[in-house]
Amino acid sequence: MKPSFRFLVCVALLWCGGASAAPAIETVVVTASALPGATIDPDTIAATVETFSSEDLRRLGSANLLRALGDSGAGVSLSEAQDNPFQPNLFYRGFEASPLSGDAQGLAVYLDGVRLNQPFGDAVNWDLVPDLAVSGATVESSNPVFGLNALGGSVSLSMKNGFSWQGTEAEILGGAFGRAEASVQFGRESGDSSLYIAATGANDDGWRDHSPSRLVRGFADFGWRVGEAELHLDLLAADTNLTGNGPSPVELLAVDRSAVFTFPDNTRNRYGLANLFGTVQWNAALSLQANLYVSRFRQDTSNGDASDAEPCNAGLLCLDDGTVLTDVNGNPIPDFLSGGPYAQLNATQTKTFAFGGAAQLAWKAQAFGRDNQLVAGAAFDGGRTDFSAGSELGALTRARGFEGPGILIDLVNGEIAPASLASDNDYFGLYAADVLNLSEALSLSMSARFNAARIALHDRLGTALNGSHRFLHLNPAAGLTYKLSPEATLYGGVSVANRAPTPAEFSCADPNAPCSLTNFFVADPPLKQVVAHTVEAGLRGRTERGELTVKWQLDAYRTNSDDDILFAASPVIGRGFFRNIGTTRRQGADLSLDLAQGPWIASLSYSLVDATFRSALTLSSPDNPQADANGEIHVVPGDRLPSIPRNTVKLGLGYRSETLAIDLAGRYADGQYLRGDESNLNPKTGPYFVLDASASYRFSNGVEFFTGIENLLDAKYESFGTFSPTADVPIFEVPNASNPRSLSPGAPVSAFLGLRVSL
Repeated sequence: MKPSFRFLVCVALLWCGGASAAPAIETVVVTASALPGATIDPDTIAATVETFSSEDLRRLGSANLLRALGDSGAGVSLSEAQDNPFQPNLFYRGFEASPLSGDAQGLAVYLDGVRLNQPFGDAVNWDLVPDLAVSGATVESSNPVFGLNALGGSVSLSMKNGFSWQGTEAEILGGAFGRAEASVQFGRESGDSSLYIAATGANDDGWRDHSPSRLVRGFADFGWRVGEAELHLDLLAADTNLTGNGPSPVELLAVDRSAVFTFPDNTRNRYGLANLFGTVQWNAALSLQANLYVSRFRQDTSNGDASDAEPCNAGLLCLDDGTVLTDVNGNPIPDFLSGGPYAQLNATQTKTFAFGGAAQLAWKAQAFGRDNQLVAGAAFDGGRTDFSAGSELGALTRARGFEGPGILIDLVNGEIAPASLASDNDYFGLYAADVLNLSEALSLSMSARFNAARIALHDRLGTALNGSHRFLHLNPAAGLTYKLSPEATLYGGVSVANRAPTPAEFSCADPNAPCSLTNFFVADPPLKQVVAHTVEAGLRGRTERGELTVKWQLDAYRTNSDDDILFAASPVIGRGFFRNIGTTRRQGADLSLDLAQGPWIASLSYSLVDATFRSALTLSSPDNPQADANGEIHVVPGDRLPSIPRNTVKLGLGYRSETLAIDLAGRYADGQYLRGDESNLNPKTGPYFVLDASASYRFSNGVEFFTGIENLLDAKYESFGTFSPTADVPIFEVPNASNPRSLSPGAPVSAFLGLRVSL
């Protein structure tokens, strides 16, 4: 057990003191923008809004944000491309918020008004968020007020503070595959000041081979009230070390589902954030909200892969195309393993300093004799990043791991070469949103945001990466809501949103000099910004009949994204480049139903996501068995986007009493096309159904035991797939392996047991 985690276990077991009140159940507040403070009636929003409380986050055991969204969020699905429980890709209506820089990021994510999309690649590292400290989450469909990346929608997280949460709570948990977690939280209000502190730690050996993970995260909120003003200082720190070895060939999985293809695939993240935010109520009608933040982020990755290096003339090593491998001194690399096999370790280091702030005015008063709410503001998000990368050549072990020490590769043609890059991001936004009640039943909403983005690249090893880019776009939105009755509301709207290409995409956009999936940057040709146009309409309502409460929503939508960006494969094995691919479309429908009667609760949701290409294009897919003689596939309009299930169904059933809670949660998903099979010519992953169960019992003295079983039916399933060069990599478990289909297997049945103490 790591010393830092051992310390957290001790704290969780020995913590005492503080306020004795039981923790309050938080109410999720919907805000008019990413900034906390200006609230809005969700029934006047002409879009889909779904909220999750902190109790929702730990309905199936300890607090877990992504599992709560994935298990019950309509339109939300999780893809485990890395096969690490802390690194899933979150999809909402076919748009993605992913920790992988090679993925197209189409969701804007905020934490107490701070943009969590990292400046360098817009990636969202969910592992940095201490789930325990989240008081609520709001998922909203496309709204331009939330700025860049809100193509498909936004996720806003609000954190706990001592004004809203008081008490002391400690928790420990242990489970299968070396799972061990500990957490503690403390909240207290004293007059006009408050304090909230949370710390969590986790170790997980991983159910697959060579897949351990460790996380330590902490959060603190200091709050003050002075008259009609409230001020908060958030401090967040995280140190995570995650291993996710991703897909394995289907023939290898048939022998051993825990086996990995190549390793290691490790990501070390360190993050610190300070966010000062608050609100001032000038009078009954006018208020001001603002924030200022700074953060530091460091990411170190190491990705071990098989190399296509092979002996060539004069005892040297060459690539498949005959290029002689050279080291950083320009010397040819000899066949130092006498035939190999060889492995390659791609390592990157990213250091980012981010800073920014926002300020807005919220005005609630009469306009034209009708109730009106106006929010107008400005936002700035800046980032300064240093990035470096290199590839080492070493030995491929029998278990397909990298064994060093390696030799750093540096080819004159830049195909494989060290990289050192600095980038600057400056994102400005001006926005306004207005809701006017035209009558008691009818509300008109209008909003707009002007986005200006400046991205500059500075090559530290030469000039190939130098570049400066600017993007401007005005994104309007309008909608109507109409109360058919006090229990039902009809709504509809249109919106426009955009995202600018990131430094990561700009630096890897040349088909003649492709980079690896770990972002080895080699050129800077232009990319266009992505612009999404959305139209949606729906019906939602809430009915109460005695003890029975029914909440429901039906929504249909269509989003066309022009000049969408894709990380396209290259004929060079294991490498690719970013490119605009024309128009893509996500359209579909969401249906959700929630019931509560006495101690019983139940939920049902269904989502249809029809995600397709609308432009013809030709892509390289060298490992695709359906590729033509040139290793290319041909996409036609109507082909489906990979990695997005068309149909998902979610079921929930729960029982609540003062002492006992029991929950069942099931989710079904269709099969999906594999990454690299954009032309849809290969079999999809299989459909699957996964059922989770949990139970807890709380004694009168505040002691609570809880337990759970994940994947109760031990379903054998996969939520992501791609192709791997099996013919070029020796798989000793399957000597004649030749099928390039590779899948990320879902975790088998596992159980956990925990203890929670509230003071």
